Amino acid sequence: MPPMLDASNTAQTDLHGGRSPWGRGFRPPRNLPLSQSIKTDVLVVGGGITGSLAAQHLAARGVDVTVVDREQPGLGSTAASTAMLQWEIDCTLGDLTEFYGFDRAAQLYRRSVAAVQGLAGLVDGLGFDCVFRPRSTLYISAGEAGPSALRSEHLLRERAGLPGLLLDHADLLSRFGIDRAAAIFSPGSADVDPLLLSWGLLRDAQARGAHLIDALATAYHDAPGAVTVETDGPFVIEARHVILATGYVMPDFVRSEIHRTASSWAIATVPQAPGTLWSGGELIWEASEVYNYVRTTADGRIIIGGEDDDTVDPAARDEKMPEKSEKLVESLVKLWPAANPAIDFSWSGAFGETDDGLPLIGAVPGMPRIFAAYGYGGNGITFSFMASRILAELCAGHREDWFDAFAIDRPSPAG
Repeated sequence: MPPMLDASNTAQTDLHGGRSPWGRGFRPPRNLPLSQSIKTDVLVVGGGITGSLAAQHLAARGVDVTVVDREQPGLGSTAASTAMLQWEIDCTLGDLTEFYGFDRAAQLYRRSVAAVQGLAGLVDGLGFDCVFRPRSTLYISAGEAGPSALRSEHLLRERAGLPGLLLDHADLLSRFGIDRAAAIFSPGSADVDPLLLSWGLLRDAQARGAHLIDALATAYHDAPGAVTVETDGPFVIEARHVILATGYVMPDFVRSEIHRTASSWAIATVPQAPGTLWSGGELIWEASEVYNYVRTTADGRIIIGGEDDDTVDPAARDEKMPEKSEKLVESLVKLWPAANPAIDFSWSGAFGETDDGLPLIGAVPGMPRIFAAYGYGGNGITFSFMASRILAELCAGHREDWFDAFAIDRPSPAG
């Protein structure tokens, strides 16, 4: 098995370091202590973005749902997100086609587009402010991925019916001021404040009757009729189904040969002078296996993240923050010379990735009443939304064939 975080000893502070700009001036929803043993239809373990999306959706469907989190909701992995809600997947359509064939790969990309659209509709319908902004993306050439590679990817996307426009160097420079050899410009993505999104969803779930409990789930007993979950207190929770939404900390009984944990770093600049940002606020990311990614904020900052590596130990990740921040500043200045690179926020976080760039969503093998969602790579919130819908269907006893693409025990496409 690849190195993993220890579920029994990992706290929120182990999932991220430094300070991000999210949720400033707001407080998370209040979680209450577990004062007695309870029963619930669905127990969601984890109150971050995945748990909050699942809880809100289940509560809106009239399901009796309880969320349990041992710390304040959202202040683990969600607080470390750069919250670029892209439909483009870490694994290109070309690579995914090589793994699974064009039809399956194209279907998964189209479902990712639909997930961002669904999230936009949800936020609009609920009406709370989470600084949700529709955005286009610029997938720019980098490293060995030059104009030819982007052209091939663009042609596949056109064949799949995905939106986008191929830009050459002159177009990219004149339209966006970015000096790279080529790019794919695509509408249909978004950005957000991830903590305000997560907390707003939890509050809506609570208003619909969901319970938010302060407790640590310590053991799971999956029986034919229900799952009994032990906690760090004297009480237990009995649920018809359990959804594990614990970010990048997987219990030891959730095993996947294609999942690994890594680390990423990010900085947010001071607010930029008026007129010095790219006009459309596009989400920018590089067409390379290890890539940097850039977005703006509503108050005029630039966020750049990346410099990913396979660090797992939280202390080692934090020690690298000054060096990684300096490299991110260098990358930002090269990409956007007009930037004021002074840093207001710098942070780091753990993240999970898979061999095929697709998440792990579905039933835990051998534990049919326990479902899980992990391994999001660079598509955290997009895949979280998708997971909330898939897992709600599975809890209701409904299954579709395409869910198998995300099976937790699927083999590596590389063989």
